[in-house]
Amino acid sequence: MYQILEKQTLNPTVTKMKIYAPAVAKKAQPGQFIILRTDAEGERIPLTVADYDREAGSVTIIFQVVGATTERLNHMNAGDSLQDFVGPLGRATETAGKKKVAVVGGGVGCAIAYPVAKKFFEQGTEVHAIIGFRNSSLVILEEEFRAASSRCVCVSDDGSWGEQGLVTDALRKLIESGEEYDEVITIGPLPMMKFVCKLTKEYGIKTVASMNPIMIDGTGMCGGCRLTVGGETKFACVDGPEFDGHLIDFDEAIARSSMYKPFERHAHEATCNLFSKEVR
Repeated sequence: MYQILEKQTLNPTVTKMKIYAPAVAKKAQPGQFIILRTDAEGERIPLTVADYDREAGSVTIIFQVVGATTERLNHMNAGDSLQDFVGPLGRATETAGKKKVAVVGGGVGCAIAYPVAKKFFEQGTEVHAIIGFRNSSLVILEEEFRAASSRCVCVSDDGSWGEQGLVTDALRKLIESGEEYDEVITIGPLPMMKFVCKLTKEYGIKTVASMNPIMIDGTGMCGGCRLTVGGETKFACVDGPEFDGHLIDFDEAIARSSMYKPFERHAHEATCNLFSKEVR
Protein backbone atom coordinates (compact mmCIF):
# COMPACT_ATOMS: atom_id res chain seq x y z
CA MET A 1 0.00 0.00 0.00
CA TYR A 2 1.20 3.50 -0.80
CA GLN A 3 0.51 6.11 1.85
CA ILE A 4 -0.50 9.68 1.05
CA LEU A 5 2.00 11.82 2.96
CA GLU A 6 0.64 15.24 2.05
CA LYS A 7 -2.39 16.70 0.28
CA GLN A 8 -2.75 20.28 -0.94
CA THR A 9 -5.51 21.98 -2.92
CA LEU A 10 -3.88 24.12 -5.62
CA ASN A 11 -7.08 25.54 -7.12
CA PRO A 12 -10.78 24.57 -7.14
CA THR A 13 -10.21 21.59 -9.46
CA VAL A 14 -6.53 20.71 -9.06
CA THR A 15 -4.95 18.81 -6.15
CA LYS A 16 -1.36 18.00 -5.25
CA MET A 17 -0.41 14.84 -3.35
CA LYS A 18 2.88 13.46 -2.11
CA ILE A 19 2.91 9.65 -2.08
CA TYR A 20 5.31 7.34 -0.26
CA ALA A 21 6.67 5.12 -3.04
CA PRO A 22 10.44 4.64 -2.55
CA ALA A 23 10.94 2.21 -5.45
CA VAL A 24 9.33 4.67 -7.88
CA ALA A 25 11.10 7.70 -6.40
CA LYS A 26 14.46 5.96 -6.81
CA LYS A 27 14.24 5.91 -10.61
CA ALA A 28 11.68 8.58 -11.58
CA GLN A 29 12.68 11.21 -14.14
CA PRO A 30 10.91 14.29 -15.57
CA GLY A 31 8.53 13.38 -18.39
CA GLN A 32 7.62 9.98 -16.96
CA PHE A 33 4.33 8.88 -15.39
CA ILE A 34 2.86 6.38 -12.97
CA ILE A 35 -0.33 4.28 -12.93
CA LEU A 36 -2.38 4.17 -9.76
CA ARG A 37 -5.51 2.61 -8.31
CA THR A 38 -7.29 4.10 -5.34
CA ASP A 39 -8.62 0.71 -4.18
CA ALA A 40 -8.89 -2.92 -5.22
CA GLU A 41 -12.04 -2.26 -7.26
CA GLY A 42 -10.80 0.98 -8.82
CA GLU A 43 -9.78 1.65 -12.40
CA ARG A 44 -6.15 2.26 -13.37
CA ILE A 45 -5.27 5.80 -14.39
CA PRO A 46 -1.97 7.33 -15.56
CA LEU A 47 -0.69 10.49 -13.86
CA THR A 48 2.52 12.35 -14.55
CA VAL A 49 5.35 12.47 -12.02
CA ALA A 50 5.27 16.12 -10.95
CA ASP A 51 8.27 15.81 -8.62
CA TYR A 52 10.18 13.27 -6.55
CA ASP A 53 12.41 13.08 -3.49
CA ARG A 54 14.74 10.10 -3.65
CA GLU A 55 15.93 10.45 -0.04
CA ALA A 56 12.42 10.72 1.39
CA GLY A 57 11.13 8.03 -0.98
CA SER A 58 8.23 10.21 -2.13
CA VAL A 59 6.65 10.99 -5.48
CA THR A 60 4.47 14.04 -6.09
CA ILE A 61 1.43 13.89 -8.36
CA ILE A 62 -0.83 16.75 -9.43
CA PHE A 63 -4.23 15.95 -10.89
CA GLN A 64 -7.35 17.68 -12.11
CA VAL A 65 -10.69 16.32 -10.93
CA VAL A 66 -12.42 15.41 -14.20
CA GLY A 67 -13.56 11.78 -13.93
CA ALA A 68 -14.69 9.14 -11.47
CA THR A 69 -11.25 8.03 -10.30
CA THR A 70 -9.83 11.51 -9.81
CA GLU A 71 -12.99 12.34 -7.85
CA ARG A 72 -12.39 9.33 -5.60
CA LEU A 73 -8.71 10.21 -5.29
CA ASN A 74 -9.61 13.75 -4.29
CA HIS A 75 -11.72 12.41 -1.41
CA MET A 76 -8.66 10.68 0.06
CA ASN A 77 -6.48 12.46 2.60
CA ALA A 78 -3.03 12.36 4.19
CA GLY A 79 -2.70 9.07 6.05
CA ASP A 80 -4.88 7.13 3.58
CA SER A 81 -3.20 4.63 1.27
CA LEU A 82 -3.51 3.87 -2.44
CA GLN A 83 -3.93 0.31 -3.63
CA ASP A 84 -1.37 0.52 -6.45
CA PHE A 85 1.26 3.03 -7.57
CA VAL A 86 3.30 1.63 -10.47
CA GLY A 87 6.16 3.25 -12.32
CA PRO A 88 8.07 5.09 -13.52
CA LEU A 89 6.70 4.51 -17.02
CA GLY A 90 7.28 6.21 -20.37
CA ARG A 91 10.41 7.79 -21.78
CA ALA A 92 12.10 10.50 -19.73
CA THR A 93 12.64 13.98 -21.16
CA GLU A 94 15.95 14.25 -23.04
CA THR A 95 17.76 17.18 -21.43
CA ALA A 96 21.42 16.61 -22.30
CA GLY A 97 23.28 19.03 -24.54
CA LYS A 98 20.79 21.91 -24.43
CA LYS A 99 22.16 25.36 -23.56
CA LYS A 100 18.94 27.36 -23.77
CA VAL A 101 15.33 26.18 -23.86
CA ALA A 102 11.81 27.55 -23.58
CA VAL A 103 9.34 25.50 -21.56
CA VAL A 104 5.75 26.38 -22.41
CA GLY A 105 3.03 25.13 -20.05
CA GLY A 106 -0.70 25.68 -20.12
CA GLY A 107 -3.29 25.02 -17.39
CA VAL A 108 -2.85 21.78 -15.47
CA GLY A 109 -0.18 20.86 -18.04
CA CYS A 110 2.10 23.10 -15.98
CA ALA A 111 2.29 20.24 -13.49
CA ILE A 112 4.06 18.23 -16.19
CA ALA A 113 6.12 21.15 -17.46
CA TYR A 114 7.52 22.06 -14.04
CA PRO A 115 9.75 19.00 -13.41
CA VAL A 116 11.06 19.36 -16.98
CA ALA A 117 11.99 23.01 -16.40
CA LYS A 118 13.51 22.10 -13.03
CA LYS A 119 15.71 19.35 -14.51
CA PHE A 120 17.01 21.66 -17.25
CA PHE A 121 17.66 24.44 -14.75
CA GLU A 122 19.49 22.18 -12.29
CA GLN A 123 21.86 20.98 -15.01
CA GLY A 124 22.81 24.56 -15.93
CA THR A 125 20.61 25.13 -18.96
CA GLU A 126 19.17 28.62 -19.39
CA VAL A 127 15.42 28.15 -19.01
CA HIS A 128 12.72 30.55 -20.14
CA ALA A 129 9.38 29.42 -18.71
CA ILE A 130 6.12 30.59 -20.24
CA ILE A 131 3.05 29.56 -18.26
CA GLY A 132 -0.55 30.40 -19.05
CA PHE A 133 -3.97 30.02 -17.43
CA ARG A 134 -7.48 31.18 -18.26
CA ASN A 135 -7.62 33.39 -15.16
CA SER A 136 -5.95 34.04 -11.79
CA SER A 137 -8.13 31.53 -9.88
CA LEU A 138 -6.60 28.63 -11.85
CA VAL A 139 -2.92 29.47 -11.35
CA ILE A 140 -0.67 26.70 -9.98
CA LEU A 141 3.08 26.41 -9.31
CA GLU A 142 3.99 30.04 -10.02
CA GLU A 143 6.66 30.21 -7.31
CA GLU A 144 8.09 26.86 -8.37
CA PHE A 145 8.47 27.98 -11.98
CA ARG A 146 10.12 31.24 -10.96
CA ALA A 147 12.63 29.26 -8.89
CA ALA A 148 13.35 26.83 -11.75
CA SER A 149 13.91 29.34 -14.57
CA SER A 150 16.11 32.29 -15.40
CA ARG A 151 13.12 34.04 -16.94
CA CYS A 152 9.44 33.37 -16.24
CA VAL A 153 6.64 34.90 -18.30
CA CYS A 154 3.12 34.59 -16.90
CA VAL A 155 0.03 35.11 -19.05
CA SER A 156 -3.73 34.76 -18.63
CA ASP A 157 -6.58 34.88 -21.11
CA ASP A 158 -8.44 37.64 -19.25
CA GLY A 159 -5.45 39.61 -17.93
CA SER A 160 -6.30 38.92 -14.26
CA TRP A 161 -2.82 37.46 -13.73
CA GLY A 162 0.43 38.35 -15.45
CA GLU A 163 0.18 39.67 -19.01
CA GLN A 164 -3.05 39.35 -20.94
CA GLY A 165 -2.76 37.03 -23.90
CA LEU A 166 -1.85 33.50 -24.93
CA VAL A 167 1.36 31.55 -24.41
CA THR A 168 1.95 31.76 -28.16
CA ASP A 169 1.85 35.57 -27.96
CA ALA A 170 4.51 35.53 -25.25
CA LEU A 171 6.67 32.99 -27.10
CA ARG A 172 6.52 34.95 -30.36
CA LYS A 173 7.49 38.13 -28.53
CA LEU A 174 10.55 36.44 -27.03
CA ILE A 175 11.63 34.96 -30.36
CA GLU A 176 11.18 38.23 -32.22
CA SER A 177 13.12 40.08 -29.51
CA GLY A 178 16.15 38.00 -30.48
CA GLU A 179 15.99 35.04 -28.08
CA GLU A 180 17.38 31.87 -29.69
CA TYR A 181 16.40 28.48 -28.30
CA ASP A 182 17.96 25.08 -28.85
CA GLU A 183 14.54 23.61 -28.16
CA VAL A 184 11.01 24.47 -27.11
CA ILE A 185 9.13 22.03 -24.90
CA THR A 186 5.36 22.44 -24.74
CA ILE A 187 2.90 20.75 -22.41
CA GLY A 188 -0.77 21.60 -22.02
CA PRO A 189 -4.13 21.35 -23.78
CA LEU A 190 -3.89 19.84 -27.25
CA PRO A 191 -5.05 23.00 -29.10
CA MET A 192 -2.44 25.05 -27.23
CA MET A 193 0.35 22.63 -28.14
CA LYS A 194 -0.84 22.58 -31.75
CA PHE A 195 -0.43 26.35 -32.09
CA VAL A 196 2.86 26.45 -30.19
CA CYS A 197 4.24 23.90 -32.65
CA LYS A 198 2.79 25.80 -35.60
CA LEU A 199 4.53 28.95 -34.36
CA THR A 200 7.93 27.36 -33.78
CA LYS A 201 7.80 25.70 -37.18
CA GLU A 202 7.71 29.19 -38.72
CA TYR A 203 11.05 29.91 -37.08
CA GLY A 204 12.59 26.47 -37.54
CA ILE A 205 12.95 25.82 -33.79
CA LYS A 206 13.00 22.18 -32.70
CA THR A 207 9.93 21.53 -30.56
CA VAL A 208 8.92 18.65 -28.31
CA ALA A 209 5.28 18.18 -27.30
CA SER A 210 4.13 15.97 -24.42
CA MET A 211 1.07 13.92 -25.33
CA ASN A 212 0.17 12.99 -21.74
CA PRO A 213 -3.33 14.53 -22.14
CA ILE A 214 -4.48 11.72 -24.44
CA MET A 215 -3.32 8.76 -22.33
CA ILE A 216 -5.94 6.47 -20.80
CA ASP A 217 -4.75 3.08 -19.52
CA GLY A 218 -1.03 3.85 -19.83
CA THR A 219 0.06 0.50 -21.32
CA GLY A 220 -0.83 0.74 -25.02
CA MET A 221 -3.51 -1.95 -24.72
CA CYS A 222 -6.58 0.30 -25.04
CA GLY A 223 -5.37 2.22 -28.09
CA GLY A 224 -6.89 5.42 -26.77
CA CYS A 225 -3.59 7.30 -26.97
CA ARG A 226 -2.92 6.26 -30.55
CA LEU A 227 -1.65 9.12 -32.68
CA THR A 228 0.08 9.77 -35.98
CA VAL A 229 3.62 11.11 -35.88
CA GLY A 230 5.37 11.70 -39.18
CA GLY A 231 2.87 9.43 -40.94
CA GLU A 232 3.48 6.55 -38.51
CA THR A 233 1.18 5.25 -35.79
CA LYS A 234 2.54 5.73 -32.27
CA PHE A 235 1.19 5.27 -28.75
CA ALA A 236 1.75 8.13 -26.31
CA CYS A 237 2.17 5.84 -23.30
CA VAL A 238 4.74 3.38 -24.66
CA ASP A 239 6.44 5.33 -27.47
CA GLY A 240 6.31 8.71 -25.69
CA PRO A 241 4.82 10.65 -24.11
CA GLU A 242 7.09 13.20 -25.84
CA PHE A 243 7.32 13.53 -29.61
CA ASP A 244 8.58 15.91 -32.28
CA GLY A 245 5.80 18.50 -32.22
CA HIS A 246 6.22 19.36 -35.88
CA LEU A 247 5.38 15.78 -36.91
CA ILE A 248 2.28 15.22 -34.75
CA ASP A 249 -1.16 15.15 -36.40
CA PHE A 250 -2.83 17.31 -33.75
CA ASP A 251 -6.19 17.47 -35.51
CA GLU A 252 -6.49 13.68 -35.34
CA ALA A 253 -5.41 13.62 -31.68
CA ILE A 254 -7.89 16.35 -30.75
CA ALA A 255 -10.75 14.55 -32.50
CA ARG A 256 -9.95 11.23 -30.80
CA SER A 257 -9.57 12.73 -27.32
CA SER A 258 -12.98 14.42 -27.55
CA MET A 259 -14.65 11.03 -28.03
CA TYR A 260 -14.18 10.13 -24.36
CA LYS A 261 -15.41 13.36 -22.76
CA PRO A 262 -19.13 12.37 -22.50
CA PHE A 263 -18.20 9.06 -20.80
CA GLU A 264 -15.76 10.79 -18.46
CA ARG A 265 -18.34 13.42 -17.53
CA HIS A 266 -21.03 10.79 -16.87
CA ALA A 267 -18.69 8.74 -14.66
CA HIS A 268 -17.66 11.85 -12.75
CA GLU A 269 -21.28 12.87 -12.11
CA ALA A 270 -22.19 9.35 -10.94
CA THR A 271 -19.28 9.31 -8.50
CA CYS A 272 -20.14 12.77 -7.18
CA ASN A 273 -23.70 11.60 -6.56
CA LEU A 274 -22.37 8.53 -4.75
CA PHE A 275 -20.24 10.61 -2.39
CA SER A 276 -23.15 13.02 -1.82
CA LYS A 277 -25.35 10.13 -0.68
CA GLU A 278 -22.59 8.82 1.61
CA VAL A 279 -22.30 12.26 3.25
CA ARG A 280 -26.09 12.40 3.81
